[in-house]
Amino acid sequence: MASISPIDVQKALKGADYPARREDLVTLAKDNGADDTLVQKLNDAREDEFDGPNEVQKAVFQNE
Repeated sequence: MASISPIDVQKALKGADYPARREDLVTLAKDNGADDTLVQKLNDAREDEFDGPNEVQKAVFQNE
């Protein structure tokens, strides 16, 4: 499994408008060329909506 850094998350979500739905962030990450592992972590997040990038970071890295 590829290691994901906070910078990877920032790059994947460049251009995101918050609050943002999980589905929209997954689509944006794919469009921005994010690693499949990162896309999967976003897709698996428990939250349906995020108020900002800090919440996304917490969701992505909570189980590492």
